[in-house]
Amino acid sequence: MPFVRIDAVRADEERLAALGRAVHDALVEAIGIPPDDRFQVITGHDGTRRIVSYDGDYLGIHRDDDLVFVAITMRSGRTADQKQALYRRIAELAQDYAGTEPRNVFVTVTENEPIDWSFGDGVAQYALAAPGSPRPSWAGAAAEAP
Repeated sequence: MPFVRIDAVRADEERLAALGRAVHDALVEAIGIPPDDRFQVITGHDGTRRIVSYDGDYLGIHRDDDLVFVAITMRSGRTADQKQALYRRIAELAQDYAGTEPRNVFVTVTENEPIDWSFGDGVAQYALAAPGSPRPSWAGAAAEAP
């Protein structure tokens, strides 16, 4: 269950929606999240207030004001190859769907554990019962998903 935050400079609603689709589709394709597992906060920054700061050439990658920041929080367990595939696919789909050049796609991943998620009701739904105990009825397949 990834939680995604996307911040895009100079982005209208259409571009923001396209970027959200790109990231979600990449998560489904590259790491196998369920298609209905979509939780995103997407914010456009129109330039009227300069709140975005970045190095335009860090690590030799030339960025401009079409820059998109993608921050993904998800449970741990993906391999380095899966993450590389995810980064590549996000960049490809951001270009296909939103016209964002891959050089302008900045992605970070933060991993955590099942106990670190509550989907509501003050319950950590992904937290597993003690070893050997029956799994709570609400845990279902979601508790087993990577």
